[in-house]
Amino acid sequence: MNYEFEWERILFNQLPLHFLLEVAIRSTVMFLILLVVLKLTGKRGIKQLSVFETVIIISLGSAAGDPMFYEDVGLVPAIGVFLVVLILYRLVTWLTGKSPWFEKLVEGKTECLVENGKFSPNKFERESLSQDEFFTELRLKSIEHLGQVKQAYLETTGDVSVFFYEDEEVKYGLPIRPELFCRKTDTIGQAGIYSCSRCGETREQQAGKHNCPVCDNTHWVLSINTRRIT
Repeated sequence: MNYEFEWERILFNQLPLHFLLEVAIRSTVMFLILLVVLKLTGKRGIKQLSVFETVIIISLGSAAGDPMFYEDVGLVPAIGVFLVVLILYRLVTWLTGKSPWFEKLVEGKTECLVENGKFSPNKFERESLSQDEFFTELRLKSIEHLGQVKQAYLETTGDVSVFFYEDEEVKYGLPIRPELFCRKTDTIGQAGIYSCSRCGETREQQAGKHNCPVCDNTHWVLSINTRRIT
């Protein structure tokens, strides 16, 4: 058996040495494409990891996997991919530390979605986050209505972190339990405290039709002010 030939096949698979330059170009282009595509998916599409971390995992996983299974993929080009990704990782990390603008571009930024029991519909649209999905995250934290929430943040990892009011500070807020939220109506039948179903604006309303002064929404939900039970 010609071991020299076998080693050449395993390492290069009969590819010319200058193919490594093409590998570097291909790796750089695909790295940037992955970064852009994952950035466009939004935070929730890559929950638990940042965009940059996800790109690294996908890049290295693909580079490591192909040479393991396919004999026509040489080890040296795969190692070249690893080196290119490592260099790009070091470069992006350095730029992230030096430039706040670049850090925001790559990692995104933490958004405050709820402030003093109300939330901003515009931020939901910007983050590609649905109201139902956000409410699910809050319910998983044993939150019954927005009046229990002082601030809620959508982190760069896609997680939702919440800061609560003390029990004695809990106020009336928009119910997020489905059986209560689904009772929203555009015609208030009895005077009371109601919350806008879109932005959480809470106020005392008389019977009749009303537009939300914050977001111009016409649907209201009867507010509750129960304390949080943990």
